[in-house]
Amino acid sequence: MNSFSEHWTLDPAVTFLNHGSFGACPIEVLKVQADFRNQLERQPLRFLGRDFEGLLDRARAALAKFVHASSEELVFVPNATTGVNAVLRSLRFSPNDELLTTSQEYNACRNALDFVAARSGAKVVVAEIPFPIQDPSQVVSAILAKVSDQTRLALIDHVVSQTGFVFPIAQIVQALQGIDTLIDGAHAPGMVDLNLAKLGATYYASTCHKWVCAPKGAAFLYVKQEKQAEIRPLTISHGANSPRRDRSKFQLEFDWMGTNDPSAYLSVPSAIEFMASLLPEGWDAIRAQNRKKAISARKQLCEILNVAPLCPEEMIGALATVALPHGSYVELQAALLENFNIEVPIVPFPQAPQRLVRISAQIYNTPEQYEYLGKSLLTLLQ
Repeated sequence: MNSFSEHWTLDPAVTFLNHGSFGACPIEVLKVQADFRNQLERQPLRFLGRDFEGLLDRARAALAKFVHASSEELVFVPNATTGVNAVLRSLRFSPNDELLTTSQEYNACRNALDFVAARSGAKVVVAEIPFPIQDPSQVVSAILAKVSDQTRLALIDHVVSQTGFVFPIAQIVQALQGIDTLIDGAHAPGMVDLNLAKLGATYYASTCHKWVCAPKGAAFLYVKQEKQAEIRPLTISHGANSPRRDRSKFQLEFDWMGTNDPSAYLSVPSAIEFMASLLPEGWDAIRAQNRKKAISARKQLCEILNVAPLCPEEMIGALATVALPHGSYVELQAALLENFNIEVPIVPFPQAPQRLVRISAQIYNTPEQYEYLGKSLLTLLQ
């Protein structure tokens, strides 16, 4: 344990190396969320009917500053998958359209892409990303090789969930000029320095409950203003026929999709502020420290397991994966927890029985934890 772990309620008996799956919210931020919930339950009508919109706007402004976007381009959603679905299911495709993605696309979002393609008759085209990979330029080349005159939309990960690879997303978006880009950026905020204005993607869906450490259910969807008229939430509610003209229909529809607990959204500014306070240099230091930790941990594991790295260091953020011998990934993950109290995902990739161990590096993790994981894996694999 280190001094930072005291800010989380994570079980001290468990070596938790899986921040990437669902994040972990600091105690101080949970207190902020609890206060919002208390306000909601003390006077529900005032909170939801009178105070909520202003509170949501303030939270959105703080998030917009953090990701370098205009507040008018952002709406809150409960998770990145919901944001991706909202875009895909709002757009209209034809049998002549091609929907481009990669072989490393997140399964949930790939399912959404397959769903809209099957419904419209559009074709899903998959760019095979080399694995292992030697250079990030190979990602760009693989994607561009699959572009055609029929390419209507590209769904691309920013940080890949299965492999942890940080794709060169700025180069990809630039290379796909003229083609709308939907970026699945679930892991990016808090891991990399995200600048949506500079990136120029058409759509960007992401979470705040992973690396920003907001409460579960805090995520956002970014849509360029000129595209917002097309994008509708999955739940159609009062905003659909609102006569208001003081804000966009885009925000009127997404901001109110029915009664819900908005405390996770409203706690995002506190999460941004709290995490920045943990180091004197703020978020730049958090990102740099976590990346350095992930690179070092990967090196440790590769040496212990006697395997080669799967990507260059420049493609690592706060996630890293290491190859394992073939076998049952479910049994190994369960055995690590049952026998060693280690919580870490064992990922089947590219397909079973090939397996990866994916480690996360958050400020509360220590080098000793990764060494313990490596030795525990060695014991089980032998």
